[in-house]
Amino acid sequence: MAVYTNTIHCNRMYKTQTQIKCIQINLQHSKLATDNLLKIIEEDSTDTLYPRTKHNSKQNCWLIKKMQIFTSGEGRNRTAIVVTNNQVDTLLIKQILDEDKVVLEVTIDNVKTILASMYFDISRQIEKALLKTKAVILHAMGASVLIAMDRNSKSTSWHNTLTNRRGRILEEFLMIKWLHILNEESDCTTFRSR
Repeated sequence: MAVYTNTIHCNRMYKTQTQIKCIQINLQHSKLATDNLLKIIEEDSTDTLYPRTKHNSKQNCWLIKKMQIFTSGEGRNRTAIVVTNNQVDTLLIKQILDEDKVVLEVTIDNVKTILASMYFDISRQIEKALLKTKAVILHAMGASVLIAMDRNSKSTSWHNTLTNRRGRILEEFLMIKWLHILNEESDCTTFRSR
């Protein structure tokens, strides 16, 4: 997905020409999926990657050698942000990290954007995850924000066939916070298969 960043000043929105190309993917710990991903990154000139996989898994060793990988927590890391473009200036925001949330400040063409990768655990109340999301938005303080979520919720707003309770709660949160859903409608689900 290509994302144009927006900056809001005094109730006016200025669109910049800065573009961030991102991929969000769940590799399912598959070596084949990981190998295919490298080819996609090169073909699409991707800047950032939001993998849903373990940081230390053997099949992802190429990520560590060729790219900047950001995770948090000592235990079970369920989120990561990989910066594939070495021209992107990055800063890890440590004060709001946890094992289910990684937050970066990136600067491209002198435009600051906050990137977050979040996992919403299905066994926990979604409201707790939304408090973490709110912390990311508050930290941004007017900068552009791009949040990749593995939200474990269903909604027709992001092209599921139905909306469940968690999906309704998340839809309401997104509307209140003026966040826009970037999932593209497809005959397939919102992932890119082989």
